[in-house]
Amino acid sequence: MTPTQALRHIGLFAAAALLVTAVSIKPVTVHAMGTDTPYPTTDDDGKKKKKKSNMIEQQEQQLAQEKFLRDYRAARQLILAGNYQTGIAALHALGHDEHPDVANYIGYSFRRMGNYDQSKVWYEKALASDPNHTRTWSYYGMWQMEQGNRLKAEDDLQKVKLLCGNTDCQEYIQLKAVIDGTGSY
Repeated sequence: MTPTQALRHIGLFAAAALLVTAVSIKPVTVHAMGTDTPYPTTDDDGKKKKKKSNMIEQQEQQLAQEKFLRDYRAARQLILAGNYQTGIAALHALGHDEHPDVANYIGYSFRRMGNYDQSKVWYEKALASDPNHTRTWSYYGMWQMEQGNRLKAEDDLQKVKLLCGNTDCQEYIQLKAVIDGTGSY
């Protein structure tokens, strides 16, 4: 191996190690409505799933995460464009229905199509995966309003407020507008 090739390998390994480290840090910010970067899932103890692996396995994991993000973003764009059925199929194709962002957008799509029973199933699946998933609580509150259950929607608004720590986050603002009748989503 030439010195140039060795430096390339070292640089590649260093970049992979930095990315793995960055991906393993749980963000402390609240995820805004419509984020295209879902956060990593955690195990039952709330700790990152750790796996002893060598650099090749870490690179494979990095590539898998990049593919997941790319495909998730494409599915999300389909949904935001109103192509709900195609977006749902694309989300299912990710193979991570248990991921709270995936389950949430499936629930959102069903709600937008008027299939409230399926929407409820998927919102509850998202919350079972992450009971603190602010976006899902907000969307579920909107679902409650569409069902005529204002009191439950107001309960969900309070959960969003507690999770955000204030009333300035988009999840709170949008659900509050729906409850007040000044907005729809």
